[in-house]
Formats: sequence, structure tokens, C-alpha cells
Amino acid sequence: MEDNVILTMRGICMTFPGVKALDHVDFTLRKGEIMALMGENGAGKSTLIKCLTGVNKFEAGEIHLEGIDGAIVNKDTLDAQKKGISTVYQEVNLCPNLSVAENLFIGREPMTKFHTVDRRAMNKRAEELMKSLNLPVDVRRKLEDYSIALQEMVAIARAVDMDSKVLILDEPTSSLDDQEVEKLFTMMRALKKKGVGIIFVTHFLEQVYEVCDSITVLRNGRLVGSYSVAELPRVRLVAAMLGKDFDDLAAIKTDSTEDKSKAPVYLEAKGLSHTGTIKPFDLTIHKGEVIGLTGLLGSGRSEMARVIYGADRASTGSISINGKPSKIKAPIDSMMLGMGMLPDDRKVEGIIGDLSVRENICLAIQAKAGIFKKIPMQKQIEIADKYIKLLEIKTASRETLVKQLSGGNQQKVILARWLATNCDFLILDEPTRGIDIGTKTEIQKLVIQLAKEGKSLIFISSEIEEMLRTCNRMVVLRDGAKVGEIEGRDMNQMSVMDAIAGGAEK
Repeated sequence: MEDNVILTMRGICMTFPGVKALDHVDFTLRKGEIMALMGENGAGKSTLIKCLTGVNKFEAGEIHLEGIDGAIVNKDTLDAQKKGISTVYQEVNLCPNLSVAENLFIGREPMTKFHTVDRRAMNKRAEELMKSLNLPVDVRRKLEDYSIALQEMVAIARAVDMDSKVLILDEPTSSLDDQEVEKLFTMMRALKKKGVGIIFVTHFLEQVYEVCDSITVLRNGRLVGSYSVAELPRVRLVAAMLGKDFDDLAAIKTDSTEDKSKAPVYLEAKGLSHTGTIKPFDLTIHKGEVIGLTGLLGSGRSEMARVIYGADRASTGSISINGKPSKIKAPIDSMMLGMGMLPDDRKVEGIIGDLSVRENICLAIQAKAGIFKKIPMQKQIEIADKYIKLLEIKTASRETLVKQLSGGNQQKVILARWLATNCDFLILDEPTRGIDIGTKTEIQKLVIQLAKEGKSLIFISSEIEEMLRTCNRMVVLRDGAKVGEIEGRDMNQMSVMDAIAGGAEK
């Protein structure tokens, strides 16, 4: 292998039914390098990682790892770990009911001469490891007692202690706030100094330019190129990911100065609350209006949306739809009133993985019709095909299991489900989180188009710039309370940040 190169993958090919997932892809990683692996959903990033870690059996190509003669083929993730290749996924795959120390040494616990686990030695080694990585953790406490960010860092620490040469971080920052992200980056830089090669899979452009040395871009299962961060401006990176010059994001802008207050009121909430999550709030939404809910993580954005939709039953208050008092005790009540909701956790509350794309798209229509009025198969096919085409859902067929789709395409399937019901009001909770920039743009354009058609929307996003592009009015939340509203010409990044920080009524 070349000097300083720790991993090379050459000519990797992988085919799924009807889809060429990887087409002769090359990849190179050096010691002490943080390499961003980027591309749209469905570009082949996850597939390439699974080929490397033994989850997928690739059809052609070779993998070479420093210190091992000849090409390697990992039988499974354990085999990959033994060779020094570790992966930390977005969903931490540790045991929350065990202690931090038990998680760090699971499967390789220090033993006493009586062949029992030496807990004292295990805890001592765990404390030393945590101290060396500057992690303030009581190793005797259960893992579930700590935040997702610390759980991820424990998973990384475990990988480090297993003498990993290559560390793969798969979307590790999706559920972290800014401070937690910075802690993770500090840890990544420390590992870089130790010579660990890091593959960083992310959709956040800002983070790539903050922490990475180089970028490998995939598109439609093919290698577009590998670049140093210094030689690849953001506009060129986006163009490489999408295969075209791309200024659509900058061009997207709803006319946020447009006064929607004269439009008919669609929804009016008064004194609505849910004990323990969201304090009483008032909210009015007009037809054709996009309302943004903004605030820090835990501010009550999702909780407000869930109470409006009936996913959490309101403890106090009332709600009117089109001027008529409405009782919303459960999501089915909202659905019958013409409402829909795309939840923030699409895997748990959105898709049903073992059903097909067609079945997932038709789910809400069937629920509204009732179990005794089955939608004819031909009608289901027409609906599914219409929205697969409209939203450009990348799937081998309408009968493909939805769990086999990329995250962005799963998101589109849930969107299709609600568009198919022709709902009047749609709540989109983090609709663009963890998906590629191209799909983000499509969703933002769709939000603006739906509003032009007279539909009302609530849009929740952690990215303020995205909300400024799509929303007419922003509702600011903090600590479970609505603390202000910003609209029209007052809506800019600074005013929103000030409102979030100070909670002042705007």
C-alpha cells in the first residue's frame, strides 16, 4: 500500500434487485484523515460501508487494509472489528440497560481466575478510557441515563479501545445540538492525532468544512471524485452531489412579507396544553400560510405539533377548524378533519417497514375509509404510481418493501401518503433531517407549492435558514412555552436567534 494509506477499496460492485447500487467504486483513506463520504440518499454511501464491514457481500472489487497481506473480505461486522474497522451508527447499537463499563467491554470482559467477570478491573479500565477521552461519565451508571450524544461517544470510545484503525461514523450528529456536536468534533480531532482514519457520513455541509480534511462524493452508485476540502468550494460540492450546477436552494424563497392575516382562518387553538410537555398556548393559522415552529432542542416544537394533531391528547384548551369547534382526541380524529402529520421519527412513527411502498402510500386513505371498505388494487396502483412519479421516489418497484429504500425516499413515501389524502393541513416535523440536499430542496419547493394551493402547513426544522426560506410566520418556543411570534420583514436569522435566546415577545 502507498505510504500513509490505511484503507483502499477498488472497483467495488454491488447489485440489488433492479438497482445497481455500486458500480466500480474506488475509495482511499489515510492515517489520521477525516474523510467525508457524501452524496444524495441512494447514492451508495451506506452500501459501500456495508461492503467494507461485511454486512453486504459485494460482487466484484478488492479491499486492502494496512498490515494485512492481500485483499480482505469481512464475513460480518465482528470480523471487520477484529481487523480494526469499527462503525458507530446514528442509532446507537449498544445496550441501554447495561452500565457504561459493561457496554465498553461487552464480549471482551476482563475475567477473574475463577472465570467470572472482574467488575473492579472492568470499571477501572473504563474510567481510565473515559478520562483519556475527556468524557465526564460515571461508568457504573446505566447507559440510558445519558444523552444520545454521550451514548454515541461511549460507542466511539469502545471502538477506540478495540484498537480501531478505521472508524466509520454514520450520521452521528443528526440528533445532537451544537454543543454536543462540538464535543464530538473534539473527540474526532483527538483520534485523528492518534492516526485513526475516520469516515464521516453526514448531510451537514457546515460540519464537513469544519472538521474534515477531504471529501469523497458518490452519485447513483458511482464515484464522482475525491477532493481535499480546501480545493472544493461548497457550490462545487453540491454540484458534484447532484450532477448539475445547483443554485436552487438560494433561489427558494416564499414571499414571507406577504400578509396572510386577511386570508380565512383554518385553525385556531386557545389555551391548548399537554401536562409535562407543553404549556398553554394560543395559535391561529390561516389558509395558505406556512407557520414555522422554532426553538432549541427540547423547546416544545414537536410537543406543540403533537398536541394540535392529537398524537398527545390535550390536557387543556380548545381547537377550532374552519371556525367550528372540533374534538381531537386521537390522530384519526385529525385525519377525518383533513389533517396530516409527518413525524420527526419516520422509522418508529412513520413508515411500516415490512409493507410495500404502495401499501405505505395508501395507508392513510385506507384508514379514513375504514377496514371494511378496502381500496381496490387497481386504485392503489394508480395512487402509488402517481406519487412515485410526482415525488421522484427512487424504488425498484411499487411493491418494494419500504424499509429497503434510502432515508430520503422513505420520507417521500410518508409525504406521498398525506398528499394522496388531499389534506387541507399538514404538519411537517423535521421533514428534511438526515436527507440529501437535493431532496431537501424538493421538499421545500413542495411546501411553498402546497401553500400556494391554499393548504395550511406547520413546518419544523432545526435549520433556521431553511425555515426563513419556506415560512410566512415563525412561532418561537422555549422550555415548553410559546414565547413569541415573528413575521414579515422582521423575520431574519438574527431576530429569530434573539427571540430564542431571550424569549422576548416579538
